[in-house]
Amino acid sequence: MLGTILLIVLILMLLGAIPSWSHSKNWGYGPSGGLGLIVIIVIVLLLMGRL
Repeated sequence: MLGTILLIVLILMLLGAIPSWSHSKNWGYGPSGGLGLIVIIVIVLLLMGRL
């Protein structure tokens, strides 16, 4: 249950950090790349049953 909520929150953060939005155009790809990496790690941990 906690893992699913964490995954949803991380995906929403990833969508908010996409450089095409007006508030994040000057950030570049750093925040979305970092959040994408965290989402991938959480997905792998969920699939392995460790979260």
